[in-house]
Amino acid sequence: MNLKIAYNIAQTHLLTKKKQTMVAMLGVTFGIAMFIVMISFMQGVNQFLEDSALDASPHVRIYKQITSDRPSIIQTINPDGFNVVHHQKPKQELARIKNGLVIARHIEQQPEVLGVSPQVSTQVFFNVGSVPVPGTLAGVDVQREEKLYRLSKRMKSGTIEDLQSNSNGVILGRLLARKLNLKVGDKVNVTSSTGGTALLRVVGVFSFGIQTVDDARGYVNQAKVQELIQKDANYITDLHIKMKDPMQAIPFGQQLARQYDYKVEDWATANQAILAGEKIRGVMTFVVSFTLLVVAGFGIYNIMNMNVMNKIKDIAILKATGFGGKDVIAIFMIQSIIIGFLGAVLGVMIGFSLSYLLSITPFNAGDFLAIDTFPVKFDLKYYVMGVLFGVITTLLAGYFPSKRAAKIDPVEILRG
Repeated sequence: MNLKIAYNIAQTHLLTKKKQTMVAMLGVTFGIAMFIVMISFMQGVNQFLEDSALDASPHVRIYKQITSDRPSIIQTINPDGFNVVHHQKPKQELARIKNGLVIARHIEQQPEVLGVSPQVSTQVFFNVGSVPVPGTLAGVDVQREEKLYRLSKRMKSGTIEDLQSNSNGVILGRLLARKLNLKVGDKVNVTSSTGGTALLRVVGVFSFGIQTVDDARGYVNQAKVQELIQKDANYITDLHIKMKDPMQAIPFGQQLARQYDYKVEDWATANQAILAGEKIRGVMTFVVSFTLLVVAGFGIYNIMNMNVMNKIKDIAILKATGFGGKDVIAIFMIQSIIIGFLGAVLGVMIGFSLSYLLSITPFNAGDFLAIDTFPVKFDLKYYVMGVLFGVITTLLAGYFPSKRAAKIDPVEILRG
């Protein structure tokens, strides 16, 4: 059969039933549009939470874990006996990483490592009047911290250079500064857990957009924390490592754990709750999106089936005038391709428009997260999937009823 003739017949069928054609096309359109909006938004949420976790935490952290998991004296004396030890207490020891600066230089030389920041971290009380507010002071090398966390882009007031040039300066988290009612230029008295005190001047306020960080952390120069807790210049409690590829953090962390006798924690372990939530949202997104597509697919099938049944007399006439079953199938398949393609293109356009409007819609997350608009991930594969679904679904929806219609006896239809 000449495809041009089949196309003309298919076009005539579509144009004579414009409302029915439009309904079939809109079924494809809205199914794809809702699929694109749903999957773009949910993947955007997952991406935003993962990026937030990666931005505010190291890919790999090395520290000394103070635990009670060690052989007791009785086990040392009688290793082969049956020993039962209750309520074993942690050993009196420092949270220091021995040769921490040497280890940092060695790790920094690895080609897959972006940077290493040695830190001295300690629990402190920020004294506001008679009320002590608990928090954490991180003694850092400002330039190393900038390389890892882009701290300069997190500053709400002041600059990291002000901290570098002021030995008694401190940069506070936004929520912590608000809680203490402090701004740049104010002074705050800090007391460490060991009893050391220091009078610090606020030189900046930062925000990572994560409540647990902004509500408790302060940055000072490394030497200031060492002075506060009365330790020497080689005293290091943490090594923060950023990788060029975050996915390499897990095997690299395992390698470091074998190499050094310290606790090594990668970002996936530290953010298990976020990653578990991401998996759950991913499953929900797949289920909802698949349901949308299936419902739309059945709707398209019903519409195409009705379209074929309404043309049953036309099919009988075509067969009576010499058209074969394959010719009938070709006519309705062309109709399906036209409806599917136009519906898919329109669905992609509407889906993109709605996703874009959602991405610029203001969203106030309060102090919990630093986000101005709804997170939406624009990915070409979602749109390709939408077009493929629209075309394939309508092809199948048109093929099965047209195949059944191609087997009819034109004589029985025309007699009826």
